Amino acid sequence: MSNTTKLTVNKLNLTKVNLIKGAVVCFIDENENDKAFLNEVILKGSEMLKDIKKHPKYQNLKDGDFLEFPLASNTKIEAIIIVKKPNDITEVNVRKVGAKLANLTHYDSITIFTSNIEFLTQVTYGFQLKSYFFDKYKGERSKRVKNINILSLSPKIFKKNYLEYSALIEGITLTRDLTNEPSNILTTEEFAKRLKSLSTLGLKIQILEEAELKKLGMNALLGVGQGSPSPSKVVIMEWQGIKGKDPLVIVGKGVVFDTGGISLKPANGMEQMTVDMGGAGVVAGLMKTIAIRGAKKHVIGAVGLVENMPDGKAQRPGDVVTSMKGDTIEIINTDAEGRLVLCDLLWYVQQKYTPKAVIDLATLTGAIIVALGNEKAGVFSNNQPFAEQFIECALEEGEGAWQMPLDNSYDRLLKSHIADVKNVGGRPANSISAARFLQRFVDNDLPWIHLDIAGVASTGTGSSISPKGATGWGVKSLNKLIDKYF
Repeated sequence: MSNTTKLTVNKLNLTKVNLIKGAVVCFIDENENDKAFLNEVILKGSEMLKDIKKHPKYQNLKDGDFLEFPLASNTKIEAIIIVKKPNDITEVNVRKVGAKLANLTHYDSITIFTSNIEFLTQVTYGFQLKSYFFDKYKGERSKRVKNINILSLSPKIFKKNYLEYSALIEGITLTRDLTNEPSNILTTEEFAKRLKSLSTLGLKIQILEEAELKKLGMNALLGVGQGSPSPSKVVIMEWQGIKGKDPLVIVGKGVVFDTGGISLKPANGMEQMTVDMGGAGVVAGLMKTIAIRGAKKHVIGAVGLVENMPDGKAQRPGDVVTSMKGDTIEIINTDAEGRLVLCDLLWYVQQKYTPKAVIDLATLTGAIIVALGNEKAGVFSNNQPFAEQFIECALEEGEGAWQMPLDNSYDRLLKSHIADVKNVGGRPANSISAARFLQRFVDNDLPWIHLDIAGVASTGTGSSISPKGATGWGVKSLNKLIDKYF
């Protein structure tokens, strides 16, 4: 996990406060241990801090904000950071406090202490979520906090509590790394190779090559990639932490680059299509998290890896392909390629694994960004209780999600005069008709959720807990859903 700040955990020793380097974070608290730590730091620091609660700047602080007091050069402690705890101490709010501290990149090292281990856990988690960086291709590396030192009264208990969050950081980091990679590096072959390496964690990895996909009848998926020199692949990742249980299957769209194919996208903004494998990236990160924490669950991740290019062999508007299910699809627009990848994948996992439920993730439509912006993913489902469970978990994890309509009145948009269905329904209700297209390939009795993550997989500005670029949206929510309801 090289792309986040290094974490160390030590037992608090007040006699060694003078050895601390960098910035020291203190929380104003009535707890005796917190007061003792603050007093010891103040002895090494500034007289201004003795009556900090009366300091006008402190009184005007908003919840979760902090004051920074640089110290004289005669101490190893460079600064004392006084944080005002949020009144509403939810996990999400405390993580945001940690994320704000990660912005103090003018310090190489930051030390944090509070006696409340759960609070300390969430602050640390938020710090690591925000401290992620992706600068492997830069000559000048990004300014960052190199070390975060956690002081705890019970470091063993803290480490035990933080195990799950460490696993989540590992998974989210993988998702962000994959999504941020340029497409000339993350080809379908390189993507498959990186997923194969997860077998060292105990995941069973199977890679289906083009010849086998052809035998299976995955013509919709294969049609997307037939104009690219990069071979199309399906990668299956299975974690069987418990035997004899029908699996939850998570399916991801992995279009490593999307030019739009023959229906070529405009040049302006096309570079952003490196993130069109974001759904597959989330599946990979989730499976890594589940494996690291040794979850007693049966979960299968399936991703379709293709590249959509406008070659002489590329699929054309007007073509008709036969899906693995047997439905014929009229290709109206080759830029509506993600649903062609997913429809074959969805059908395959149902036939192969008889899942308990299926969730798919895809950067599927620009229309969902028009509807929900970069704040929320679109949630479509054939099972209301299942949808509500996911939205509940997303809310608890601070990941925006909003349920969209999905009724059969939208089917008329997909009617074709020469095939069973068209691959697009036009501009009106575009994200909904895309979801209805996918629903054709899901058994009516199988609980299913489609997540359109086009607006949340990557952002141009960053968020309260993620930097600019890939967010890792979905790993936390899906992990919680699996824990609570499977």
